[in-house]
Amino acid sequence: MLGPPRGGADLPRLIKIYDTTLRDGTQGEGVSFSMEDKVRLASRLDALGIHYIEGGWPGSNPKDLRFFRRMQDVNLKHAKLAAFSMTRRAGGAAANDANMQALVSAGAPVATIVGKSWDFHVTAALDTTRDENLAMIADTIAYLRPKMDEVVFDAEHFFDGLAADRDYALACVRAAADAGATLVCLCDTRGGSLPAAIGAGVDAARAAIPTALGIHCHNDCELAVANSVTAIERGCVQVQGTINGIGERCGNVDLVSVIANLALKRGYEVLRPGSLARLTEGSRYVYETANMNFLSTQPFVGTSAFAHKGGMHAHGIARTTASYEHIDPASVGNERRVLISELSGQSSILAKTSGLRGLTPPAQDQALMSKILGRVQDLEHEGYEFEAAEASFDLLVRKTAGLYQPKFERLAYRVNIETEGRDLPRTEATVKVRVGDQIMHTVSEGDGPVNALDGALRKALQPIFSNLAQMSLVDYKVRVVNARAGTAARVRVVIESRDQADVWGTVGVSENIIEASLQALVDSMEYALLKK
Repeated sequence: MLGPPRGGADLPRLIKIYDTTLRDGTQGEGVSFSMEDKVRLASRLDALGIHYIEGGWPGSNPKDLRFFRRMQDVNLKHAKLAAFSMTRRAGGAAANDANMQALVSAGAPVATIVGKSWDFHVTAALDTTRDENLAMIADTIAYLRPKMDEVVFDAEHFFDGLAADRDYALACVRAAADAGATLVCLCDTRGGSLPAAIGAGVDAARAAIPTALGIHCHNDCELAVANSVTAIERGCVQVQGTINGIGERCGNVDLVSVIANLALKRGYEVLRPGSLARLTEGSRYVYETANMNFLSTQPFVGTSAFAHKGGMHAHGIARTTASYEHIDPASVGNERRVLISELSGQSSILAKTSGLRGLTPPAQDQALMSKILGRVQDLEHEGYEFEAAEASFDLLVRKTAGLYQPKFERLAYRVNIETEGRDLPRTEATVKVRVGDQIMHTVSEGDGPVNALDGALRKALQPIFSNLAQMSLVDYKVRVVNARAGTAARVRVVIESRDQADVWGTVGVSENIIEASLQALVDSMEYALLKK
C-alpha cells in the first residue's frame, strides 16, 4: 500500500465491485457461457467477495431468463444479483413495457437500467426527441424503484455526451437521480476517453447530483484501468467491469487489475478480507470456463507477471525481490518464476535450481552451475526453449548433476498411418520400452501420431506406474525453429500436462515432428513419475 486515496478523508474507503462478466463479458468475440457455466461463475464470484453480479438481460433471450430462475435456488452469501435492461420504449409506458415485466419477474434484488446520455444517440439510435429520452429515463427508474432493493442507472456514452452537449448529458443523469436511482454509473461506452476527461466528467456529475456514482469503462485506448482508478479517486464508489477484461471490441475494464491497484496501491477496501490472494485463481477459473487461453502477460495474475529471464534480473531478485517486483506475487495468489534461456547467467541457474530437492546448494557448486548453463545454451542453440517447459529443465538439471535415473528407457517405436479413398486416416503406434529387467512391446491406435504414441506408452507403463493414469495432456504446440529450411526445418514441440495437483510443460526438438513429440511426451511421463 503506497498511501491513502487522493481526495482526502471525505471520500469513501469501501469501493464496491460490480461484475458484468456474465452479461457484458459474453459480448466478447468467442465468449459464450452455458446457463450452468453462469451459475458456477456466479458462485465463484460471490466467494471471491464481489459485491454485485450482473447475470444478464432477462428480457432479451431465454437462457438469461432460465439463469435468473435457476439463481433463485442459489444462496449468494456476499453478492447481490443484478438484472439488466434498457429504459422503456419511446412513446410507451413503463408499466406496459415487456422488458420491465421481465426484469421484475426475474427475482433479482437489483435492476440496472441503461439509458442514453448523448444527444446524438437519442436522435440517431433511438429515433426520438431529447425530451422523450429524459421522460424514458425518469419513468423507468420511478416505476422500478418501489419494486427493487436498488436501481442503478447506466448513463451510456456519458463522457461523449458531456463533450457534445454538457447541459443535456447532465440533465440525463439528473433525471435518473431525481426519479430515485440509488447509483448513477458513468459509462465510457466507446472506450475513447483519456483520464483527464474521465476526472473532469466525474467532477461535473458530482456537482450536478447528490446520488452515488459508479464508473464503467471500455478498453479501446488501453486506458480502462487508468480511467477507472481516476474515477474512483475523484469520488466514484463503484466500478463496473469484467474478470480478465473480456467484452466487446477491445473488452471492458479488467476488474482483476482494478481490484489489485485499488487495494494494494491506494489502500481501498474492495473485496471481503482474505480474498485478494484468490485473484489469480479466480482469473484462471474464468479463462477455463470460457475455454480461453490464459494471457501470460496479464498484470498481477499472468504467468509472466513475476517471471524473470535476464541474468541481471535474477541476480537482483535473489538479493531482494523488491528490486524487480512491485508487489509480493503471493498477495494476489501468483508466484515468482525464474526463466532459463540463452540470456541466463549463473544467477538465473542459481535461483532456478535452489528449490530442487537433492541438489548440492548451488552456491557451493559453481562447476555444476557452469555445466548446467552451458548445456542450456547449447540446447537453445539447437532450438530448445525451457521457458514453457520447466519440467524438462528440472530433468535436465538432475541428469547433468548425476542425480536422476530414468524409471524407464525407450528402445524403439514405429508409427503407421493408413487411409483408403476418402476415409479418415487410421493411426497405429508401436513402442518398445524397458523397465528394469522387463521389456514391454505394446501397440495402440489413436486419433493421430501423438495420441497413438501416448496410448501405447500408457499400455506399457501404467501396469507398473499406476499414477500415470492421473496424468493427462492438456495442450500441444508446434513451432518451426529454422523456417528457411522449408520442409526439412527443425520443429519444437511443447506439451502441457497435468494431474490432480500440478500443471507442467515439456519440450522436444527434431527435424521429425513425431520424434520431437515423443521426446516431449517421454519427458512429461518421466516428470510425473519423478513427482511421485
